[in-house]
Order: sequence, then C-alpha cells, then structure tokens
Amino acid sequence: MPKMKTNRAAAKRFKMTGTGRIRRSKCGANHFMGNKGSRQLRRLRKNDMVHPSFEKRIGQLFPYGLP
Repeated sequence: MPKMKTNRAAAKRFKMTGTGRIRRSKCGANHFMGNKGSRQLRRLRKNDMVHPSFEKRIGQLFPYGLP
C-alpha cells in the first residue's frame, strides 16, 4: 500500500499549537494595505484559531498529523 499524501495547500496554511488546536493566519493582509488603518493592520499580524467545528475536516487533509 503506498503512502498517503498530505494536502500541500493545507500544509502551507495551518500549523498545530502546543495544546493540539489548529492555527491559521487572518485573511486580508496581502494587498491594498495602504487603504487599511493602523489598528486593522496590527490585528492582521496576529494568528487566529480554526473554529472547533472545522478542526476535524482540516485534520482529514493531514493523514499523518499536522506538520
């Protein structure tokens, strides 16, 4: 039986925290940054957590666990 493949798009977007939750970055921080306020830009720097209802679905993209 061949090895199962990790979804590479998901591997670049998600990381695992020390407690086992899935971390993701916030959207909207790629372009048109000059139109956004300094408070919004500061909030976009921080990471966010995946909602618990989506954690099982994202975990299916990683057959051997998150990187």
